[in-house]
Amino acid sequence: QVQLVESGGGLVQAGGSLRLSCAASGKIFSINAMGWYRQAPGKQRDLVATITSGGATNYADSVKGRFTISRDNAKNTVYLQMNSLKFEDTAVYYCNCNAKIRSFSIIQEYWGQGTQVTVSS
Repeated sequence: QVQLVESGGGLVQAGGSLRLSCAASGKIFSINAMGWYRQAPGKQRDLVATITSGGATNYADSVKGRFTISRDNAKNTVYLQMNSLKFEDTAVYYCNCNAKIRSFSIIQEYWGQGTQVTVSS
């Protein structure tokens, strides 16, 4: 199976920056898209940003121009650089990937355990 481990969350003042990292490990044949989602208390889990293995990116409108997603395919790692953070960015951030564990297996979705990002106003 595939394990995703996030790091880099924490407490930051509004206007500040944080960088999240997520490393995939385990039995991995290939990883397609990787991404970040977030869930605020009492709300549903929403897309933040995704990136394909080829580097194509997609962002939620609320983070465009402030967040940047990137990945290191050699390290099976995805990053989320978050700048100009706002109070409303406060949430648990989850790493996500779509991966195959064997050449002939189906693509499955995997999730990390989440990392808390708290932005103080």
